[in-house]
Amino acid sequence: MANNDTIIHFEQVSFHFGHDKTILHEVSFSIRQGMKVALMGQNGAGKSTIFKLLTGVLQPESGEISVDKRLTVATAYQVIVPADLALTVLVYFQKYHPVETHEVQRRMVTVLDAVNLHAPDDTLVSSFSGGQQARLLLAAALMQNPDLLLLDEPTNNLDSAGIAHLTQFLVNYPKSVVVISHDAEFLNAFTEGVLYLDSHTQQVEQYAGNYHDVVAEISIRIEKENQLNAQKARGIQENKDKANFFAFKGGKMRNVAKKMREKIAVLESEKVEVRREDKTIRPFLIPVQADFPHDVLKITSFEIMQQHERVTKPANVILMKGRHLQIIGPNGIGKSTLIESMARGEQPGLRLPASLRIGYYRQDFSTLDFAETVHQTLTHAMHTSKTNMSEERLRSVAAGFLLTAEVVKTTIGSLSEGQKGLVAFARLVLLQPGLLILDEPTNHINFRHLPVIAQALDAYAGAMILVSHVPEFVAQIRIDDVLDLER
Repeated sequence: MANNDTIIHFEQVSFHFGHDKTILHEVSFSIRQGMKVALMGQNGAGKSTIFKLLTGVLQPESGEISVDKRLTVATAYQVIVPADLALTVLVYFQKYHPVETHEVQRRMVTVLDAVNLHAPDDTLVSSFSGGQQARLLLAAALMQNPDLLLLDEPTNNLDSAGIAHLTQFLVNYPKSVVVISHDAEFLNAFTEGVLYLDSHTQQVEQYAGNYHDVVAEISIRIEKENQLNAQKARGIQENKDKANFFAFKGGKMRNVAKKMREKIAVLESEKVEVRREDKTIRPFLIPVQADFPHDVLKITSFEIMQQHERVTKPANVILMKGRHLQIIGPNGIGKSTLIESMARGEQPGLRLPASLRIGYYRQDFSTLDFAETVHQTLTHAMHTSKTNMSEERLRSVAAGFLLTAEVVKTTIGSLSEGQKGLVAFARLVLLQPGLLILDEPTNHINFRHLPVIAQALDAYAGAMILVSHVPEFVAQIRIDDVLDLER
């Protein structure tokens, strides 16, 4: 295929979930061979739906999707399928690439090296950290040597070294790439175009340049549209004043007033709809448990993974009310395993008061019941806190996290990953924990929301444990102590 060949073309494509939820409305865009494009938009707008339409998992209700028949397409999704966690690395690759074992092993060496992930063939997928699983997803996609590589939030759970390695890989990748990501700096390093899914119009706007170029272009466009509408508004008001004046004069003046009103109608029709920016969540606070115990947490030892073996290390960490602890270390060392055992109170060498209420934000959202509705989940959190248990309070908190009345009635499992993250934060607000444990809280979240979330965590007056690989996010939060698992 030549570099100027169009490999994907959407023509007036529309798609709905159910009868009343429009995801795409007459969407048109093209992708050429060799393009590296960012697919961006609000949480829940339908970005992952576009991927499924591209690969044929979903079919459009109207319009046409043209895909070059010679094209091989591979997708690296956001999370490992739960059923795959019990597989070994070799069996995992064989499941998605059913060729001879020796051929799978030969390809594995290349793709695992490409994503900087090294483990024996019999390593269980479940033993990998979130960051290592993210690399495994990418490696599985690369096994096909695809002409078009689709990446859904590939930087989630990756440490800085992993992001740097992935970025360089994509810079050098000679074929087409479409990436869903909320990480603007990551996208700016290798993309040359943006497909922006507008959640208000349900249409895709196509731009040349990286994300910063697009933001500047959109800002200029909005300013011009606002100036044009301001001019029209002044003309409308002037003609309204004249029409009202002449209408009371009677006789021929009424005909003048009529013409003025016709001119007003023309000016109204010429006003343009200004592009609306994605909404940002409202500023919020996470209240602290009212009957906060004096002693919160003490760690005398912890376990880490070294060369795929558990190693116990001594520690002397005391976390009091108002103290914020950051836990750091590379992918695979055991950060998520450690804080999960803390959240469950099962960590050897850990002491927690029985009365302490823990708010745990887990990176895979498994603390949420995917079969429950958003309303049920938030109601349970409110009942656990036993404070301000009113429907009005629940709806107000939900609305602040852009969880509309329609979303509140929806099951957790049917939400986008970004919306699940917003539900998890709304749950913490209603739970009112004494200890906040956060494992990669920026994953899947729209970048517009991150400063608001950072502000809330910075102001949190209880005890907090944070794991995050996003230094720009952590820099906005007060950190009192750091536990480096690698030391």
